[in-house]
Amino acid sequence: MSETAERVAVTCPSCSPDVETVHEVLKDGSGQVTVRCTECSHVHKTKIEQEEEVERDVVVSQDGDSFTATADAPPQETVAVGEEFVLETPEAIMVVRITDLQLGDEARTDEAKVEEVETFWTRAVDNVRVNVTINPTDGRRDDSRSVKIDVPGDDEFEVGETYEFGDEEFTVKSIALRDDAVGYDFNPLGEEGDTAVAKDVKRLYGDDETSSAWSAW
Repeated sequence: MSETAERVAVTCPSCSPDVETVHEVLKDGSGQVTVRCTECSHVHKTKIEQEEEVERDVVVSQDGDSFTATADAPPQETVAVGEEFVLETPEAIMVVRITDLQLGDEARTDEAKVEEVETFWTRAVDNVRVNVTINPTDGRRDDSRSVKIDVPGDDEFEVGETYEFGDEEFTVKSIALRDDAVGYDFNPLGEEGDTAVAKDVKRLYGDDETSSAWSAW
């Protein structure tokens, strides 16, 4: 479930005939590949055993829509909710995150071997749409509004920081995280300085800096 590696671990006949070292793959061949040792720069040919792979369905959610693709992976590889992998489709190459694993008979699980999985449920995370609730600075909740912003998945938001997107300008007060987000101590995040990347954000809550500028008039 990962992008083809440009580096492999094999023995080097020049500097390390008994212990594997990291090699750069220079050229694929029929049964053999040309590699260069990163330790001594020796170039040689070697055979790399290719593990058998199986094809699985992948359902991708993106900006409220979804489509189905397929991916190949080693049957004995263990996969889990929250993991990300590169998915190639005829239309595009994208990074997706596993949100659910469907086994046979509609059963669902958070972790399984690829051979046990019938369908990978995922969402695109290289570019994401983030929901933002913007509140007036005078506290009038009835005038709150919701907007959507499109950003790269690795963009970071920080509580206490001010952001500007088009005509919208707001200061983040709290960050609600998605259920598949990992590595955070709290949800939502509300302490000044707390950060989260866009692909982990379910919703941002912020104070409207634009309306505060208008109120000065």
